[in-house]
Amino acid sequence: MDYLEFIFRYDTEKDYIGDLLSAALGEIGFESFVKGNEGLTAYVPQNLYNEEAIKSLLASFEYADNIPYESKLIKGQNWNEEWEKHYFQPIIMGNDCVIHSTFHKDIPAATYEILIDPKMSFGTGHHETTSLMLGEVLKADIKGKSLLDMGCGTAVLAILASKRGANPILAIDIDEWVYENSLENIKLNDVNNIRVMQGGAELLGKEKFDIILANINRNILLHDMHAYAACMNTGSELFMSGFYKNDIPVIDEEAKKLGLKLISFEEKNLWVAVHYKKD
Repeated sequence: MDYLEFIFRYDTEKDYIGDLLSAALGEIGFESFVKGNEGLTAYVPQNLYNEEAIKSLLASFEYADNIPYESKLIKGQNWNEEWEKHYFQPIIMGNDCVIHSTFHKDIPAATYEILIDPKMSFGTGHHETTSLMLGEVLKADIKGKSLLDMGCGTAVLAILASKRGANPILAIDIDEWVYENSLENIKLNDVNNIRVMQGGAELLGKEKFDIILANINRNILLHDMHAYAACMNTGSELFMSGFYKNDIPVIDEEAKKLGLKLISFEEKNLWVAVHYKKD
């Protein structure tokens, strides 16, 4: 799959602009984001590129008056090379977890080591939402519990959950590229209890889960939360991220309708992860 690489330029001293811009771009098909000294680098599949949607977004973006941008084509076969050169650095979460790719060397020891070759899949652990969700998986009591990972990206959350003893695990993502990459990463980590399916919440049937992870975006979560709740038993837990702290009230309003009780939330650079339990 070919991608377009965009660089959006803004005052990088206002770091929050990059977060807000990436969230907005995610709504129109962009999948991966890296903040740098020049601004925000963002990637969109060429077949989802919509110039008018980008112009409309920037025209209505209230957090910066002017955001110039430039773009170039990235051929699918060149993505790993681009990522190796510029972006994907090992992620070290204290002594608990280290996430790295096959091309990284001299990796520090940790309780859980995860290999990820991301290609164009979102969710290496660099973004605040994935980092927050990794932290929740590290803290949660998941050993021996069934788990669903919605919007699985690279499958990093499902892989960590497997290494922490969750079983069985179902990972779902709507993107074909992500589906293939998840299978590759699961094989890299030699875990054999993760099923992967391509699609959305419509794939959820009568199967129940003790733990559900959903790191997507606010609108999809609001639309699909009823489907998650239908897959939960009394006492099942739901962890969600992909939105900001000021989005919690609208998320919580929908959750209460579904019999979900807010237990806690964690915040990182305006992004949050919320923890719910079904009464």
